[in-house]
Amino acid sequence: MSDTAKTLKFVSKNSKFIAKNVLSKNDLSEVVKNMAKDLGASEVGIVTKKTLEGGPVSTDLDYVLPGAKSALVFAVPLDQNLIEPYLSKKDHSLNKNKIRTTTFTRGIASEIAEFLDMIGFESKAISPNFVYRKDTPNGIRDMKPIISHRYLAARSGVGFFGHSGHILTKEFGAAIVLASVVTTADLKATEPLPKSENYCDECKLCTAICIPKFIPKNEKTIIEMGGEEFEYGKRGDYSRCGIVCSGFAGLHTSKKWSTWSPTRIDLPEKDEDFKFAMLNAIPAYLQRPKNGDYFYHPLIPQYKLEYTCSNCQFICHPDKEVRKNRFKLVKNSGVIIEDECGNRKAVTPEEAEKIIQDMPDKRKKLYTN
Repeated sequence: MSDTAKTLKFVSKNSKFIAKNVLSKNDLSEVVKNMAKDLGASEVGIVTKKTLEGGPVSTDLDYVLPGAKSALVFAVPLDQNLIEPYLSKKDHSLNKNKIRTTTFTRGIASEIAEFLDMIGFESKAISPNFVYRKDTPNGIRDMKPIISHRYLAARSGVGFFGHSGHILTKEFGAAIVLASVVTTADLKATEPLPKSENYCDECKLCTAICIPKFIPKNEKTIIEMGGEEFEYGKRGDYSRCGIVCSGFAGLHTSKKWSTWSPTRIDLPEKDEDFKFAMLNAIPAYLQRPKNGDYFYHPLIPQYKLEYTCSNCQFICHPDKEVRKNRFKLVKNSGVIIEDECGNRKAVTPEEAEKIIQDMPDKRKKLYTN
């Protein structure tokens, strides 16, 4: 056997030993951070049990992986060139980009987790979204995440909390997808970004653009993790967001603009009434044509979920003038209507009203109360 063959055989046989005993804590941390960036992440951070100490239940690494010591969390940006065409309702391609980027981000997490496992550290990749705890009172219907990427991202310096509750990055704003890898590897924690660098100036455009009033104006949620305090706007019941983002509703109360949803149902005022409103909207949702790109979601009828909003995420940008312009784009974008094949386009509020009124009653019930 040649010297090269002997060396390869030794390395293969002892790869776990080599990784654990040659790479220092700092070195391995740099390896996985660089790996995430090389694979497509824009920002990367690391949390440990110590830096998450005292945090909410959704920061419990042991829940995901007993014996876990740390977690890598990272952001992957969405296609910035598609945001303004989406907000102005000229092009819906951002929806597909969000789906594909979410899948791509999960792929990065899986690759890192499998790499760590191969060198001797049990690890688990956590999908960006739609993975919920099953042991809460209502199971996955409570939509409690097994781990909060947002909390990990804020604590590790991937980004800041904005008033919306989204993680804001210095370059891409909130237009990102987050994922995490929980591991038994003892990685070196990264620090949160200085509060002075947070570009969120409480402009509240995220609140102003939120049709279901999911993001209130003044109330705050305050959490502490590892001796550091974080705050963001207190959110309402997640059914508020879900009924609009999922396309069950979408017309603003002014009737002058809408999301990408063609529906025109009235929304309740109280949190507790939103679940019933969503249930009441399901029959019409099931009968409307499906002609788009979808996530597969365990709680959505027929399992197909199309994001028709996300406006609070997409209007947020580090440059306040860009934010203001995006807000105007949405307000002036018109109202979405849908033909019998499921094709959608934006028209003026007056045109939309006439189109709806001219529909046969049976079809009109698919879009109105």
